[in-house]
Amino acid sequence: MKSFKSRLIILASAGLLFLGACSNGNQAANTETSPATSSSTQSSASPAANTEGQHGESHGGQIVETGTYHLEFVPEKEANKTHLDFYLLKGDNHEAIPDAKVTAQVQLPDGTQKTVPFTYDAKDKHYTGLLSEKATGQYQVKMTAGVKGEKLNGRFSFNR
Repeated sequence: MKSFKSRLIILASAGLLFLGACSNGNQAANTETSPATSSSTQSSASPAANTEGQHGESHGGQIVETGTYHLEFVPEKEANKTHLDFYLLKGDNHEAIPDAKVTAQVQLPDGTQKTVPFTYDAKDKHYTGLLSEKATGQYQVKMTAGVKGEKLNGRFSFNR
């Protein structure tokens, strides 16, 4: 019986080590839509810099590719609020989608939830929202976009 418990503890410890080695603690984006999705995180020295990457032009934010859609989330911290930019693009040539219903479900560092509506900025071809909270810590963001009856989700995070 003692040998069985020892083996069980060793097996559990090895399993935890394996899970820890396989997980990426810096994972910034994932998605909940189709199983054929892939996600990647794009970053640059300057968050506002546009860069060319594997998935086309980036605005320096966190990227989720889901099916034919490209979702990019760019938080910009200001003194009294956080300006949230969300790029919703489709196809190989990343055409902007101007008529989606976009909202963010934000979990604040203290665990409370806040819904942030987004509006489309036709000039810059992206969606914008404002988060007035100033608490220091990590914010978890679930972006939801309704596009012609199709629902897209992307998960992101940022620190303030």
